[in-house]
Amino acid sequence: MVRAGVVAVQGDVSEHAAAIRRAGEAHGEDVEVIEIRQSGLVPDCDVLLLPGGESTAISRLLAREGIGAEIRAHVAAGKPVLATCAGLIVASRDANDERVDTLDLLDVTVDRNAFGRQVDSFEAPLDVAGFDEPFPAVFIRAPVIDEIGEEVEVLAEWDGRPVAVRDGPVVGTAFHPELTDDSRIHDLAFFEDLAVEA
Repeated sequence: MVRAGVVAVQGDVSEHAAAIRRAGEAHGEDVEVIEIRQSGLVPDCDVLLLPGGESTAISRLLAREGIGAEIRAHVAAGKPVLATCAGLIVASRDANDERVDTLDLLDVTVDRNAFGRQVDSFEAPLDVAGFDEPFPAVFIRAPVIDEIGEEVEVLAEWDGRPVAVRDGPVVGTAFHPELTDDSRIHDLAFFEDLAVEA
């Protein structure tokens, strides 16, 4: 049994829950999903998902509820996190916006809404490291990763800029992998090591 915590402050909580259940099922793993809105739940989770939404509001709530410190401890213990869109912004080292209190989980800097506003949303076939077929990435008011640290692995680029990265146990994407029926990003973030062991 894998206990997956979805930070349920904002964003596509049910879609992420469905995606990680599908990824777990492909590996014969039952997944219990816990929606996290208060402190005290993160320490019981094996994996965490940090969905999109509004990054300033998310960061404020994580700090106020004490969830942010628990997420940092989760990563320090080597447990995996998938941070998508606004979740990537919150997980970054620097959001280039003083209103966002970042968690400094990913050694990257980001530019919020760099791909434009809601009307500029788009879907693109993305070549992701290790995937045989392109991933149908959905970009909605997506951030751009400006700078990456030396230890950060770039998993995918769009228009010459990184849009998916891995830094230790943390995977961050500028797009919304949960908005498709394709659970390969969740598989990459949480179950890849199981596949290697098998």
